[in-house]
Amino acid sequence: MEPIHIEEVQEQLDRLANKEVYVHLETTNGAYASHFNENAYNVGAFIRNAKVNYLHGKIVGTNGTYRVGLKLDIGWVYAEGVNQWELDEQERLLMAGHDREGRLMVALEISEQPFKN
Repeated sequence: MEPIHIEEVQEQLDRLANKEVYVHLETTNGAYASHFNENAYNVGAFIRNAKVNYLHGKIVGTNGTYRVGLKLDIGWVYAEGVNQWELDEQERLLMAGHDREGRLMVALEISEQPFKN
């Protein structure tokens, strides 16, 4: 993965708009929180292969952290804290946010084919 380049990510969001796509969205502070602070509250969310057709996607942000939103006909899907991205060999748009230690905090992935496992 490489640091976010807004124009390049926006181009890929535009390419996938108005198509039936599959979304993977994950947020977590995982087990990291309780390993370092026994009073910490672990949180997370996970959805895989949600089939959506978004009207448009938008990436905004500054200083290395970004929010990506997908406008649906009746709502939004968004991920905040994204700081890296790549277009893989299957043309899936993969975006993630990692903390200073490199641990995953948020992931938003969009594919024209279902994700495996």
